Amino acid sequence: MTNFDYEDILEATQSGKSIRDHGPYRILIGNERLEYQQAIIDDPVPTGLQILEATGSYPADEHLVFQALNTGMLEELRPDETTDLRTKGVEKFLVFRNDRSFRFELDGRIFEWGGTFITGLTLKKLVGVDPATYGVWLEVRGSDDRPIGNNELVDLSAPGVERFFTGIVQTTEGTSCLSSH
Repeated sequence: MTNFDYEDILEATQSGKSIRDHGPYRILIGNERLEYQQAIIDDPVPTGLQILEATGSYPADEHLVFQALNTGMLEELRPDETTDLRTKGVEKFLVFRNDRSFRFELDGRIFEWGGTFITGLTLKKLVGVDPATYGVWLEVRGSDDRPIGNNELVDLSAPGVERFFTGIVQTTEGTSCLSSH
């Protein structure tokens, strides 16, 4: 397929042009590390199941699909639920192999997540901070907040809502400190 055979939704959105009424459309589908690959969808109003089929994610009942909203938030898309690709900002999806989602708070915003684990780097990507200059911490009530490394996996399956926050890390003589909370 050439670039002229499909509508690149991200490109159209970024250039401010309207999305055409008929497919095929190029969308981005990512994983739990927010690593995206391109996929082609013919239907302008695909179901969650069609998104799963575009990635070869079988069986469908063992996977979750989330739509990445232009606000930065994620919204689960059930297998029988549709989304309109012609709406601006509908170009990215995340697929997880899981049968349940988890809720956490990050910088005061509630996120739904389809994986049991999440890394510090993924948390930074979700809020769009520079991974090199920002740190992420897990709030620990009654104790010191715990820094989360870029490659460290945090288990979201424990009871309760995990609360994370980011801040600029300043390094002085081999020690690091948080400059804002």
